[in-house]
Amino acid sequence: MLDIVIIIIYLILVLYIGFSCRHLGGFKEFAISHGHYGWLVICCTLSASFIGGGFSTGNAAKVFSNGMVYSVALLGFSLQIMLVALFIAPRIKSFPSALSVGDIIEPAYGKKARIITGVFSMLICAGILGAQIGALGAIFNVFFSVSPIIGIMIGCGIIFFYSTIGGMTAVVKTDVLQFVLLMISMPLLFLMGINACGGWSAFVSNIPAGHLQIVGDKIPLTAFASLFLVFVFGETLVPPYVQRLLLGRSAEATSKGNFWSGVISAPFFLISGGIGLIALQLNPGIASNLALPEVIKVVLPIGLSGLVISGVISIVMSSADSFLNASSVALVQDVLKPLRHQPITERQALTIARMTNLITGGVALLFAFMIPNVLDILIAAYDYWAPTVLIPLVAVLLGKKVVRASFYAAVIAGTATTILWDKVLSSPYGIQGFLMGTLLSFMAFALVNTFKKGPKL
Repeated sequence: MLDIVIIIIYLILVLYIGFSCRHLGGFKEFAISHGHYGWLVICCTLSASFIGGGFSTGNAAKVFSNGMVYSVALLGFSLQIMLVALFIAPRIKSFPSALSVGDIIEPAYGKKARIITGVFSMLICAGILGAQIGALGAIFNVFFSVSPIIGIMIGCGIIFFYSTIGGMTAVVKTDVLQFVLLMISMPLLFLMGINACGGWSAFVSNIPAGHLQIVGDKIPLTAFASLFLVFVFGETLVPPYVQRLLLGRSAEATSKGNFWSGVISAPFFLISGGIGLIALQLNPGIASNLALPEVIKVVLPIGLSGLVISGVISIVMSSADSFLNASSVALVQDVLKPLRHQPITERQALTIARMTNLITGGVALLFAFMIPNVLDILIAAYDYWAPTVLIPLVAVLLGKKVVRASFYAAVIAGTATTILWDKVLSSPYGIQGFLMGTLLSFMAFALVNTFKKGPKL
């Protein structure tokens, strides 16, 4: 009963924060709040945004089934965040009026490119949101004995409420709360799980040898390198992370917040993977998706389990609200506004953005129900970003001179290659199609910019 009370208090607090942020001045505040946050808040909100169900419950599930190779590969994501902090974040103030990725794309590539970017932004956000929704269903199923569908509806209802009425201000405030919770709950769960396994020495000695192998007969070097690069490029500069770049009061604050977020993520990925190994020792017969929830049920006493369950729920909700908000911003700012002949007011845009949360949620539900493992949903969603928009976006952010045709060359080459590699060739050598798509996207982009005549913007 105490656990339930703690969880209910946490959920009520989240709802209260969202409700208290309901008086938004317009669409800009919905998209990037007031845009004057310091590095510590940026670190918290960025970390809470990307440490979601895929990188926690999904990571534990994959390690439970296949070993620590997935956690080690996730360090590619940590590297990516730090590289963005060093090379991209210092330049973000070159776009002072930007609210979305499309605002950065259009001056260089035109209105049509902006609309295409908006569509792909919605798809990547809906896919990653689907991963969080799937994780919510599993959490509510294990801890509250309700069906995953009911769990999804409860969790989504809460997320939709506070992110819809409070916009980015509510998202940032809840992210800070959720970051503190996850930084307490996950290390605590790991340490108590080690103790339940008989201590560190017993835990290490009982890990199956294959689960500590990173490269070998089961996982060749090419497959591991592919997986590592998946996490380097898969979520690079996706819309919610670009929004975090736009939140800082200065380029220095933005860069510092991003860098420390990348540093913090590395031990978190290893800890959440380690929880998968703990679950394997405590109950090897469970379904892999239940690895992290099972450890909570087995090792934690009443009271602490309520705190940690709240932390796990916060991990998922903090990521889900960010991608929900970013998708709505992309739809309004990069698709609807450019397609309208008559401009819309800030208040009208805010109303539309709040309504479009339902559209994003519906697409995300399809992802969640079609693909069972949350980490697999993430990897599937990556097909809609790196092979399409990423290369042209990075070029603009780095201040490169480009021709408009190079955007379309990159999108067409990347999309066609990804489909061909995955669907026709069935991912030879264990290499993910979106990696080949990203490579061909880069080649096409570079060739067109090298040989195409015309003004470079």
